[in-house]
Amino acid sequence: MGLANKLTLIRILLVPIIIIFMLSGSKNGYVISAVLFIIAAITDELDGYIARTRNEITKFGKLIDPIADKLLITATLIMLVEIGRLPAWVAIIIIGREFIVTGIRMIALTEGIIISASNLGKLKTIAQMIAICSLMLNNYPFYLINIPFSTIAMFVALIITIISGIDYIYKSRKLIYNI
Repeated sequence: MGLANKLTLIRILLVPIIIIFMLSGSKNGYVISAVLFIIAAITDELDGYIARTRNEITKFGKLIDPIADKLLITATLIMLVEIGRLPAWVAIIIIGREFIVTGIRMIALTEGIIISASNLGKLKTIAQMIAICSLMLNNYPFYLINIPFSTIAMFVALIITIISGIDYIYKSRKLIYNI
């Protein structure tokens, strides 16, 4: 197993640890979970880069990497709802979009087509990760200067999530109509 796939597996293994620290309810727990989330987010960028530059692109990596991303994002969104930092409807829209795109990708796989993440999809992931991290840190340090960065970041992430979902559906319309 190559380094890229190992990094993806590390991202998956970090998810329950992040959840445990978020559930602790302590200020330090939230900070530790945010740091671990940032590490997991970095592995997301790093594994793709390593796979491409070292020619380690594998079927396993193409399959497990998006699952790892969705697991990380979904778990943290649910935890943010649980601790009262995110409205459930926002999490439902983001998670719903992930199910829709994953469904489209599964349909494509049955046709032997692999749908890679688009630039808009990558931007969506980055926007979500920034918003989630800021919510994990309870808008720190921005609350010190009375700027609702977390709210703004999540709103931007939500808009990009919706637009990228529509983009995936539009680009896959021929595939969807042929079911």
